[in-house]
Amino acid sequence: MGRRWVFDGHIAGIGTASGLRAVVGMWQESPFGAFSDVMLQQPSGHRLLLAPSPEVAEFIAATYSFDEVQVMDVRASLTEGTLAVDAGPLAIRAVTGARTNLGSALRAVPRRLAVHPRWLSAVSPMAALVAPGARTYGTAGSGRAEYYGVTDLHHVASAVVSWEGAGAGALASISPAVTFGFSSVPPRPSVARVRTTVVEA
Repeated sequence: MGRRWVFDGHIAGIGTASGLRAVVGMWQESPFGAFSDVMLQQPSGHRLLLAPSPEVAEFIAATYSFDEVQVMDVRASLTEGTLAVDAGPLAIRAVTGARTNLGSALRAVPRRLAVHPRWLSAVSPMAALVAPGARTYGTAGSGRAEYYGVTDLHHVASAVVSWEGAGAGALASISPAVTFGFSSVPPRPSVARVRTTVVEA
């Protein structure tokens, strides 16, 4: 393996009745320091990245696929079961619910193993069966490989989402699956504890 980038934090997947779907990354540790970003897919299929700096935008856009990239202030927090996101035209206020059955199973796997690239490569086919659309390993842009090590998962119980000042509709499944890369978030809105490892081939 070549150069490696490790991102440790949370990913929230939110779907709405209007068809607007958002994937929010909240990274406590990364090569770029702590930051948040939003990958957003509109009902038309248009894929938009909202990133907090040119450096972050360049890295993410080289790893995933977007139709548009915007650099702006992206603020996201997850505290005491409440998710708050403010990113230019996007605002999300959500409440997380109970740990999922899958989350309980994931917590039973020792963390050191659960985030290891070899393990994630081996269990990727199983992940696709348990959570349709989700993968733990795959190829990314710029000749990179990517590994998602999820160690906990909670449902999103409710959410209010607005885009450009207008409501985006009630909380709904993330359907169709988002198409930024080889993997989508689970269809049911949720928040995952995750370590993402990106490796240069």
